[in-house]
Amino acid sequence: MSKPFSQACENNKQYILDKLLPLFSAGSMVLEIGTLTAQHICFFAEAMPLVYWIPSDLDENLPTVLAGLEACTLPNISAPLELDVAEAPWSIGLVDGIFTANTLHIMRYEYVERFFRNAGNVLKAGGVLCVYGPFKYHGEFTTPSNASFDVWLKQRDPLSGVRDFEQVKAWAEEAGLELLADHSMPANNQMLVWRKLATQ
Repeated sequence: MSKPFSQACENNKQYILDKLLPLFSAGSMVLEIGTLTAQHICFFAEAMPLVYWIPSDLDENLPTVLAGLEACTLPNISAPLELDVAEAPWSIGLVDGIFTANTLHIMRYEYVERFFRNAGNVLKAGGVLCVYGPFKYHGEFTTPSNASFDVWLKQRDPLSGVRDFEQVKAWAEEAGLELLADHSMPANNQMLVWRKLATQ
């Protein structure tokens, strides 16, 4: 398989890295959900050599992940993990952080709720969840292009689509996650950052 490539990943990786750098200290272990081309994780691992990165994706996507990782021989990236966000429990121990980009709008609606519940279960207290992608606010799209994107998504799968910020925030809170930041990003996207609260 030839090396996979996403122009969107290439365009946004530096902007995302700028937001991630203050969040993960040396020795942190970070799980990426939906690694696919591996462009993000290779870029982040090179920029943060003291952070240990765990790529993951659905079983059918692992050949693409492996092709993306082939030229990326950094010691702080683990072998990719087969992981379906809808299944519980996730086959991983506790982690310091979770990162995912452009996945929530592809997942089926009920899988997004499961994503937050499972993320809350594997994050250590004080760990952070970082989600990059487009969102609606109060039921309104932030741009006409995101509205068109939502139509295209629903034509592929009626249960996919651009997610409501208020709904994902509620699911995150149910999972014991506190919103730390909502960053506006280029290309009509957001970077949402949550922290896992300590259990009482």
